[in-house]
Amino acid sequence: MGETKAANEKLTLLEAVNLALHRAMREDENVVVFGEDVGVNGGVFRATQGLRDSFGFKRVIDTPLAETMIGGLAVGMAAQGLKPVVEIQFLGFIYAAMDQLVSHASRLRNRTRGRLSCPLVLRSPMGAGIRAPEHHSESTEALFAHIPGLRVVIPSSPARAYGLLLAAIDDPDPVIFLEPTRLYRMNPQPLVDDGIRLPLDTCFTLREGSDITLISWGASVHETLQAAAALSEQGVSAEVIDVACIKPLDLDTLEASVRKTGRCVIVHEAPRSCGVGAEIAASLYERVFLDLQAPIQRVTAPDIPPPLYRLEQLYIPGVDDILAACDTLLSYS
Repeated sequence: MGETKAANEKLTLLEAVNLALHRAMREDENVVVFGEDVGVNGGVFRATQGLRDSFGFKRVIDTPLAETMIGGLAVGMAAQGLKPVVEIQFLGFIYAAMDQLVSHASRLRNRTRGRLSCPLVLRSPMGAGIRAPEHHSESTEALFAHIPGLRVVIPSSPARAYGLLLAAIDDPDPVIFLEPTRLYRMNPQPLVDDGIRLPLDTCFTLREGSDITLISWGASVHETLQAAAALSEQGVSAEVIDVACIKPLDLDTLEASVRKTGRCVIVHEAPRSCGVGAEIAASLYERVFLDLQAPIQRVTAPDIPPPLYRLEQLYIPGVDDILAACDTLLSYS
């Protein structure tokens, strides 16, 4: 991984992340990568494989198992002009670094009245579906979306992972970049290492439709697209939108779609209560209430910790769950 790819070569989301990291480090010597096992081993999923060989141990740094230190070091480096891209091995391990992210990274620009910024990217795998043990299957994106000053990006395809990660590294403020582990090696797609950045804070319309809007992000986009295909076989035209950046939200794109279709289902793998889906639903009610033909539906994981692998598929929102919510909307009167 890390070499320039031909346009017709298919890459996984994991390989796209690796490709983007190689390009960013070639383009800017201030980009540094560090975290647990990112150097010699190339990361727990091998997302950073080959970086140490290409850029040396001063720019690709293996750290102790100390998330608090990783967070603090990233803030310090960013404040002094570097562009740290740090990896937390799993999202369930990030809580020790929350103080640095919430109290310092998110506030640095405001605290210094713009004198300093914090151009760091924190990468972490997220979500269930890989038969991992406790603390390895979290989807807690709403925690970060609630914090002013943090941008939260969740790609759902190789192309979006590549373009959004490059844009995140360019951003002068902190970005939480969450990579769905379930999608790491699923559905390879053609991708060329052209360095083109995708816009942040923008939703992506993956499928045009006129009868119902399906909104999702991260791994759940996979099931949402499958549900849209099943609806098409039933004669129902479903529009599918990948939110991609959950903070800030591109509410204009969401509003335009729901205003057109009059029906909306929001799908996410995170627990239901206080999830990002609730924020989207509330915002849409404020904007398009009179255009709705039925109440907005949410399809989510239950309000429990992610279970061990025997129950994972019951925990993750499935295609049947999405179709059931769509049936509720389409039969509403």
